[in-house]
Amino acid sequence: MSEEKPVFTVGQLTHGIQNLLGTVFSEIRVSGEISDLKRSGAGHSYFLLKDERAQLSAVLWSRTHPRGVTLRDGLEVICDGRIEVYPPRGNYQLIVSSIEPKGLGALEKRFLALKQRLAEEGLFEREHKKALPSKIRKVGVVTSPSGAAIHDFLQVLRRRWLGVDVCVFPSPVQGDGAAEKLAEGIEFFNRHAGFLGIDCIVLTRGGGSMEDLWEFNEEVLVRAVYASELPIISGIGHEIDVTLCDLAADRRALTPSEAAEIISPDVQEMRQALEHSGRRLFRAMDSRMEAWNTELEHLERNSVFRFPFRKMDEWVQKLDILEERLSIRVENQFELHETRIAAQAARLEALSPLNVLSRGYSVTRKVLGDGESVVRSASELVPGTKLLTRLASGTCGSVVEWVKSEKDPLKND
Repeated sequence: MSEEKPVFTVGQLTHGIQNLLGTVFSEIRVSGEISDLKRSGAGHSYFLLKDERAQLSAVLWSRTHPRGVTLRDGLEVICDGRIEVYPPRGNYQLIVSSIEPKGLGALEKRFLALKQRLAEEGLFEREHKKALPSKIRKVGVVTSPSGAAIHDFLQVLRRRWLGVDVCVFPSPVQGDGAAEKLAEGIEFFNRHAGFLGIDCIVLTRGGGSMEDLWEFNEEVLVRAVYASELPIISGIGHEIDVTLCDLAADRRALTPSEAAEIISPDVQEMRQALEHSGRRLFRAMDSRMEAWNTELEHLERNSVFRFPFRKMDEWVQKLDILEERLSIRVENQFELHETRIAAQAARLEALSPLNVLSRGYSVTRKVLGDGESVVRSASELVPGTKLLTRLASGTCGSVVEWVKSEKDPLKND
């Protein structure tokens, strides 16, 4: 009769395996490449340590994290530690007590080499970045239709804004041929942008290790992103994941959810902004109405509206005053001109030869054959010369009988 085999509970068996591994592999040194690195809020690091044949889960507690060492996917390291079993999952893992860099992994080296070559060609320059439209009505999304990225993207978009239509180009986001298919999606949306009404493209997928995201570092896809005439938003992986497509895209989103936030206004924020603007508008209208009412009350109290003819009477009185002033000024001007004219006339009268004649003088002119000339001296006359004499009243004619110089004494013949 065969002996019955003992029956272990899962906890007992796991505990036994944990003791066995802890005894055999209590102090080991392992080399490998870091992949799928994650950090907790407390600073603990969880990652895969792998080579070309296998992978091993590892944990580095924050208290044992070496200073000056920055862990990242693709970094080759040498770890000291022990193997333990995590009972809730039944997984064995390496508890790292110390870690030191060994060098870059193969993918990391390939990534840096391609990044440098494409950067030298200018694929990542800011001057080539295209601005997003101010209003996005339709977006083309290149991603896996069954992945978590498209669900997160659509969920955020539905919550924030329903005014953006989404057109999905289905494509694998991991594995051989995925980069070519993703590039085909970008070219499709560019080729049919006018017919479909596409405003921009979102290239997205969920997080993962460097190997999972590697298709977004393939040259064929990076060049398709750079050559796109439509603006491209990349929402690949998590915040710590940076691919070459992120560098070539016109706008990088840290997550697929943030890509949805970039292309959509927040309806709650818009509603709050509208309510705030509405309150400001009503306050401005109330203030303006109060100002108009105050001005209207002031106008109602104005005497122009209370006694409309009073102002007209004032204007009539002012016109009468002005008319009186004008009349007086005109009369003064006439009197002034009359006085000036009389003075000028008196001066002319004093100089008039007729005035001299009235005092007993006369003007004598000799008659010549072709005219007359005033006689100023007796030496101008000879006996027989005909004379015309102008008196104060009238003119008489005479003939010279004799001539005597003023030097000769007057003789009474």
